Amino acid sequence: MSVAAGAQRAGKGGGGGGGRAGGAQRRKRWLEVFEACDEDNKGYLNREDYKVAVVMLFGYKPSKMEVDSVMASVKQNQSGISREDFLNLMSTKKAAHLYHCEARQLFTAFDRQCKGFLSLEDFKKAFSVVAPKLPERIIVEAFREVDQDSDGHISFKEFESAVSYGQEN
Repeated sequence: MSVAAGAQRAGKGGGGGGGRAGGAQRRKRWLEVFEACDEDNKGYLNREDYKVAVVMLFGYKPSKMEVDSVMASVKQNQSGISREDFLNLMSTKKAAHLYHCEARQLFTAFDRQCKGFLSLEDFKKAFSVVAPKLPERIIVEAFREVDQDSDGHISFKEFESAVSYGQEN
């Protein structure tokens, strides 16, 4: 199956809702996609199959670097990604996708004027709501820490980096 064909069949992406029932629905959707992409019933997905599966589930074509990383993680005696490995990969990918979306929503809530960045004033206003008794000097220190390039603005990338600090490992 080509990536273009997978994109046409992609539907809504991600697959499934929240909670336990949502988890079972997601797993069922991932299995359906695995089977659809494993056209020859090989029992595994090769590089192209994996790309199509990601398009179908998440709505984007994975980069060469992402595919290389995934394929490198496959056991040496396998020709591709097994069903179980695929389910584990999709579970991890879905969690990362949700985390990214939550960080984006939080950033958007802080960026009340939709400028695409946070100013010190945006930061102060946000903290006045979530931590009204926090001293201004702490807020300014936090702003300077998050503003990695010291341009006086916090980009989404800087914000996401700060929000996810300590989340890995």
